[in-house]
Amino acid sequence: MRIGELAEATGVSARALRHYEQAGLLSSERAANGYRVYGERALVRVRNIRHLLDAGLTLDDVRVFLPCLDGDVAAAPPSGEGLRVARERLAVLDRRIAAQTAARDRLEAALRARTGDRHRPVT
Repeated sequence: MRIGELAEATGVSARALRHYEQAGLLSSERAANGYRVYGERALVRVRNIRHLLDAGLTLDDVRVFLPCLDGDVAAAPPSGEGLRVARERLAVLDRRIAAQTAARDRLEAALRARTGDRHRPVT
C-alpha cells in the first residue's frame, strides 16, 4: 500500500510515517515511480508505534520495542530494557503532573486572592 493508504488506515499523517521511517521504526520499498510502498505488516507496526507514543514514550524509547512492534506489544513478555524505559517515562510524567498541579494551585490561589472568593473553587 502507498503512504496515503497507510496514513488513512492508521489515522497517522503521511508526514509522521515518513518521520517514523527516518527514525528507523518503519521501512518501505520503493515502487518504480519512486513512491513508498508498505506491506500489510506496516499497519500493525504503525498502530503499535502510536500506542507506545500515546503512552508517553519517545521515538527513541520506541526503538527498544523494535523486536515486538510487528505483533501484540501489550501481550509480549516485557524485557528488562522495556521495563526500564517504561519506568523512566513514568517518572518523567509524574514530575510533569506534579509541576502542572503546582502551577494550577498557584493560579487558583492568585485568582481567589484577587476576587476575594475563598469558598468556591475556580473552574
